[in-house]
Amino acid sequence: MKEALLSLYTKGFVNLAAGGGNNGDIPDPKRNAPSSLANAVDIVLGILGWAGTAAGVAGIMITGTMMAVSMKRGEGSEHISRLGMVLGGCVLVAVAGPTVVFFFGNVGGKGGGGE
Repeated sequence: MKEALLSLYTKGFVNLAAGGGNNGDIPDPKRNAPSSLANAVDIVLGILGWAGTAAGVAGIMITGTMMAVSMKRGEGSEHISRLGMVLGGCVLVAVAGPTVVFFFGNVGGKGGGGE
């Protein structure tokens, strides 16, 4: 088993070093999603992206309101950690699309970057 994996890794590295590995030995499947499915997925992803952005804005507003109320009451505040978590979620939502395009190219055929 170990020798088979080593052989596979070696062949893969040699193919990649020889110019990208697209020499006929490695399959290169084409993306053939039906257009109706691709359109439905684009709509769902657009709605999810919009909802994530709206949730991030709402989270920042709610955290800010809670911080203001806490300060007015004179209570200690742990809201900075909550704000950090909300901002971390906003960053994840913001970089999801560009990360997929970076790693997989322009999968849907729309937008910038990729192939």
